[in-house]
This record gives sequence, structure tokens and C-alpha cells, in this order.
Amino acid sequence: MSTPQLATFKIPAIENEPMRTYAAGTVERKGLEAALAQMQQKLPFEVPCIVNGSPIKTGKLAKQPIPSDHARHLCVYHEADEATVASAIDGALAAKAEWEAMPWNDRAAIFLRAAELVSGKYRYKLVAATMLGQGKNAWQAEIDAAAELSDFFRFGVKYVEELYAQQPPKNAAGSWNRVEYRALEGFVLAVSPFNFTAIGGNLPGVPAIVGNTVVWKPSPAATYSNYLIYQILAEAGVPAGVIQFVPGPPPEVVAQAISHPNFAALHFTGSTFIFKKLWRDIAANLNKYKGYPRIVGETGGKNFHVIHKSAEIRNAVLQTIRGGFEYQGQKCSALSRLYVSSSLWSSGFKDLLLSEVAKIKIGSPSDFGNFMGPVIGRPAYDKIIGFIQKAKDAGGEVLIGGTGDDSKGYFIQPTVILTKDPESVTMKEEIFGPVITVYVYDDANYEQTLELIDNTSPYALTGSIFAADRKALLTATNKLRNAAGNVYYNEKCTGAVVGQQPFGGGRASGTNDKAGSISIFYRFVSARSIKENFVGLEDFQYPSNLV
Repeated sequence: MSTPQLATFKIPAIENEPMRTYAAGTVERKGLEAALAQMQQKLPFEVPCIVNGSPIKTGKLAKQPIPSDHARHLCVYHEADEATVASAIDGALAAKAEWEAMPWNDRAAIFLRAAELVSGKYRYKLVAATMLGQGKNAWQAEIDAAAELSDFFRFGVKYVEELYAQQPPKNAAGSWNRVEYRALEGFVLAVSPFNFTAIGGNLPGVPAIVGNTVVWKPSPAATYSNYLIYQILAEAGVPAGVIQFVPGPPPEVVAQAISHPNFAALHFTGSTFIFKKLWRDIAANLNKYKGYPRIVGETGGKNFHVIHKSAEIRNAVLQTIRGGFEYQGQKCSALSRLYVSSSLWSSGFKDLLLSEVAKIKIGSPSDFGNFMGPVIGRPAYDKIIGFIQKAKDAGGEVLIGGTGDDSKGYFIQPTVILTKDPESVTMKEEIFGPVITVYVYDDANYEQTLELIDNTSPYALTGSIFAADRKALLTATNKLRNAAGNVYYNEKCTGAVVGQQPFGGGRASGTNDKAGSISIFYRFVSARSIKENFVGLEDFQYPSNLV
């Protein structure tokens, strides 16, 4: 593909996508209700694998249940078999040269168009698919499938423009130094989670924007919304073969991909256990590879709120409810550990927390009055109920909630557990559900409690500090410096926005490559330095050699 470069292009100004409220009577409420009704009339949808732009129907079918009504299914999808995965890898490698060679402004235009399709033509359809298939209410689906996905594509283009502009600041006389940012040699494997439709788009999108080709294995529980993203990217102009869509059994698909000699990188969001296993498997395959694969992953969290005695009670309580119970606690960043000063706990915090939690409505996301919906499926339901029982067995007191109903959907009541043991099971292990465990500390032991927070969990994703006392904020910030990759002052520990709060954590929570920032793009390029000399030598000797 040869084309003249006749100008240096500048991308349009980038702003965050405005989020729609879906308040009663609004145009967007009516549009979303219509999309939900239409989708429910047509389900279940059939989803093929897509390899080299063509649908592949393997005949090996699996279902994506609707978690609020598990007798029904949003889609049936064809699972990729060994031959399909092999074809996807071969096709991605074949598409690589032309995609990487495409002029940057054309690659940028494709993803800017994709953002427009997400935020416009397909907005309600994406939001509806996320509500039905992943159990999010309208607001949670909006900030994810519409706003964040648009932001990932638009800001991704902005960050890559900035990356490419980073050039050597100095040139010796008679020469010119340049750096180009090559795509990785081989293909990228993207393994995306169920809980954010936007992450489904971002995991293949980030490497593709900088010229890589990608084999994308979506989560079984987000298959349909992710299939819509694939279709949007194709409509926007992503060429066939650049992103290969291969739903299927995770162990088999992933193992085949990471065993290939041309495997170049893993872009992963999911459980810590699986990520560590994949890291070990990749290490075991190291002698097979042409190079050293990049491993980029964001995993779990055991996220905290610490409430100082100077905190404003109402804000801390309401932020805690949103942090712990939005999307049923199924965000990687969701609140799980709550440390409250004893004076605040007894002077209104406890009573307000319980009275506000009691107001939470739970049920089908299609009912706009419900704040909470279902957890994602049977394994999640059983695991969460099991953790609540473990907490009770260990002496924890369930202050509210603690029960579930799986007769129609996988619904678990918002649960608050009070513990006297700061290292009890629900203070240490990731639950990924609507369960907050509270430890009440003596006001005089604030600094010791900060050390406890830092040392209790292997994770280090998000955390919040609530205090009006600036010294208390700074003390916590310093003592918890490595306990969270995203820290918030007087704000809940969820809700990072692309372009505003780069997201990621360390320790067992991942590689902290900061999705939503320029940092993550460095992980999917391999820089090459170029020096061009304009003046030839007249002698091989240096002046110091002369006598």
C-alpha cells in the first residue's frame, strides 16, 4: 500500500463522551426501552466466530444466559475449535504487514469512526445488550458500553498521536535522528472479561491502533455485546484479519495461541489465578518464541475505604454504597473492605449506612427503578453465598442482607458484615459480589489501621481515603503508597474515567500499565531508532590518532 504523505495531519480535539441520564421521560429513556423491547423479541441471537472477515459456524454451540432470567438466553455462539484458532492466527499474521503499513491518519480515522458509531448509531443497542447479557442497570451500562468505549477509541487515537510525536530532542551536525514505533513482531492475544463491555473493545483495540493484529477471545458471559463491538469495528473500516473474533472455551483457545512461535503479547483482564497461570505457561514456552512476549494484565482487587474521624459522614456513607453495590460489586475496583473510626461508627455512620442500604431495590435491569441487578451466573452466585457463610462461621455479624434468590435470576441482597477480626476471610479474599465487610478501629489507632490495610491483602488496585483533616489524608497517602494504583480522596474507589484517571494496580492486581492513558500503548510497540547521516567521511581516523 503506497500513498504520498502530503501533510502532517492533526486529529480533532478529543473530549470525554457526555453520559446520558436516562431519566424518566427523556428521549434516551424511550430509545433504550425500544432497543430492549426489540432485542428481547429477537433473542436468542446466533453468534459465529469471525475469521478473516468471514463467519465460521463450527456447530459446537454454547449459550450466554440472561443472568436476571436464566431460563432464557441472549445468544448461542459457535465455539472456536482447533482449526478455527489456527486459521485465525494464520490470518492475523497474513494481515499484519498491510495493516501496519497503512498511513497513521487512516488507522486513526477508522477508530474515530468506530467511536462515532458506538456513541451514535449503535449506542442503545450496545447498552441494551450489556443490560440483558451482563446484568447492568441503564446507568452502569451507559457509562460502560457507550461512554467508556467511545472514550477508549478516541483517547487511544490521541495518545498514539502523542506517542508518535515523541522524537529525539538532539541531532548532531550533519545528521537527523528519528524514532519509529513498530508494531510487535507476531500477533497479540486479547482475553477480555465479562464485566465491562468497554474493556472488550479496548483489549483488542489498543494493540490494533498501533498496527498489531489481534486474536480476540471474549468472555463467554459477554459474547453478544462483544460481537456487536466486532461488527462496529468492521463497519468502521478495520480490515478483515486485523481482529479475529474467536469465542470459545478459554483454556483451549488460549493454550493454542500462547503455544504459537509468533505469539507476541497477551492483553488480559480477568482473575488473578488465571493470569498467574498464563504467565507461568508463557514462561514455559519461552524457547518456542521468536522474542520475549509482552504480558499486560489487570486482575482482581480487595479494595478499601478508610474513614477517618474527621470525615463527613453522609458523603462517606453514600460513596461507600455506590462503591460496594453498583453493578453488584462486580467491578475490579469495587469496595470490599471498609475501615471506620469508632467515633463515627457510633455517632451516625452505622445507622445511616444500614438505613440507606435498606432502600436499595434489586431486580431485573429492564426495570429502571432497580439499583442492583443479578450477579453474572451460577458459579458467581454460589461463590458469593459461600463467602457470606464463611464469614458467619468465623464470627462475622451480618448487619443487613446476607441472602440470595436464584429461582429466576442470580440475585443477592446487598450485604454488610461486621467483623472484629481484621484478617477474617472476607477481609482478605476477593469476593466479586455485593458484600462489604466492616472493621471498626479505635480513633487513636488510625496509623496502625493504615498499616493493617497495607498488609492484609495481596492486591493493590483501588482505595479511598475519607477525611476533612488534610494531615490525615497525607498520612494515609504516604502509608498506603503501594496499596492501590488508583487512590481517591473523599470519593468512592470506583469509576475511573478515560483521560482523567489512568487505571491499574500493582502487586497481585496486575502489571499497572494504566489503561486509559498513553502508558499502555508503549507495551504494544517496539521502538526503532534511526540515524541518517548527510555528510560522508573523508578519513577513518579520529583527530586523537594524529601525531
